Amino acid sequence: MAAVPQKERSAKSARKRVANAEEELRLRVRPGTRQALADLMEWSGITEQGEAMTLMIHHLHALGSAKCQPLLNPPRHEIAIPENVAREFHMKSMQIIQQDPGDEVLSPSLS
Repeated sequence: MAAVPQKERSAKSARKRVANAEEELRLRVRPGTRQALADLMEWSGITEQGEAMTLMIHHLHALGSAKCQPLLNPPRHEIAIPENVAREFHMKSMQIIQQDPGDEVLSPSLS
């Protein structure tokens, strides 16, 4: 059997992708996310990144809206300013205002 030329294989693959309505999704990740994916793939014995991500998407979807929400809600950082820091900031601000109160309004003299 003769080998099929690369151009012909590429065209066949392209037709197959169109017929299956495949869409390419691109994802840029930082090292921590990449490592997490590598760990998940190792734990489950998956060697292809695309397969791992496809399975994760389908398994999350199968959980349904309510059960997948805790997994999809990113943690939010809460900013809390300690009372001593707020007090120190206020004291320094008042000190600077007293040193240079800013623009002063002078009324014109009526002479």
